[in-house]
Amino acid sequence: MKTKIIILSFIAFFVNHTFSQNSTIVNATNSEISDNLDLKAVASIFGDSKNLEDFEKRLNDPKYKISNLDLNEDRQVDYLRVIESVEGNTHLIVIQAILEKDIFQDVATIEGEKDSKNKMQVQVVGSVYMYGNNYIYEPVYVHSPILFSYFWAPNYRIYHSRWNWGIYPRFYSYWRPFPIYRYHRNVRHWINYNNNYNYVNIRRSSVAIGLHRNVRANSYEIRNPERSFERRNTSVSNRYELDRSRSSNGNNRVENNNVIAPRNNTRTEVETPRNNNNQNPNPRRNTREETATPIRNQSESSAPRGRQNNESSPRNSSPRENRNSNSRR
Repeated sequence: MKTKIIILSFIAFFVNHTFSQNSTIVNATNSEISDNLDLKAVASIFGDSKNLEDFEKRLNDPKYKISNLDLNEDRQVDYLRVIESVEGNTHLIVIQAILEKDIFQDVATIEGEKDSKNKMQVQVVGSVYMYGNNYIYEPVYVHSPILFSYFWAPNYRIYHSRWNWGIYPRFYSYWRPFPIYRYHRNVRHWINYNNNYNYVNIRRSSVAIGLHRNVRANSYEIRNPERSFERRNTSVSNRYELDRSRSSNGNNRVENNNVIAPRNNTRTEVETPRNNNNQNPNPRRNTREETATPIRNQSESSAPRGRQNNESSPRNSSPRENRNSNSRR
């Protein structure tokens, strides 16, 4: 009898110890903010977009689910708006998460510049707060993106997203964040592997750096300094080094937390943003033509995402609220 008790106690200890270890691994993975927006996917859909409005749509389309970011932790993926600043031959495109009314947080920039030989150079730069210092990809597109042909047209109009908290385009509806492994399994289908995505650690455009100072938004960063990449990962300087560290710890099949997809683009029967004109993306999608009229979207959860009237929102009553914190007008 005593022998049976000892054996059962040992089994119980082993199971509890194993479960505790697995729980720790899951929590650590999910707490890494940079796992939730793949910059290669961002670079890929940028190259496929007709213009910046189309690019913003692809970033937020619930069919693609390019982003998995939920910075304000309301269990709904944040809408990512796109704004642009231009000087001479330089275009700065800033991607910002909408967190509250007129409260935004930079997550990445796309910096495009045409040189003296009319060659376009593009860098996708991760926010230092989210990805660490100098986490940069330079995409080399197999075909020149359509939007490049408009950037230097005489009648080009600088793009600035018209959407804000609770006021979103008709195609948009909320979705809950995926577990990290599911997000990366999904997002790799939307990366065009015919392109090359070269990692570099130097921002090439000093003009873009200057433009960014004038449009930067970092409200979340100010409220949560303890969640910066530097504090989350003390042994590495950016996301690229973190990936290499993860690989050296035994996961050699992972690249940016994705299973490496074949470079010959042999995927079969997979929807892509480049081949979807006649597809019906989502049963909840409103098929009416999009207008600038503000609309109220229906949340997939019971918690209201935002309102268009003066009704108070549970998130707006948070003691952390500070609407004067680096708001954009």
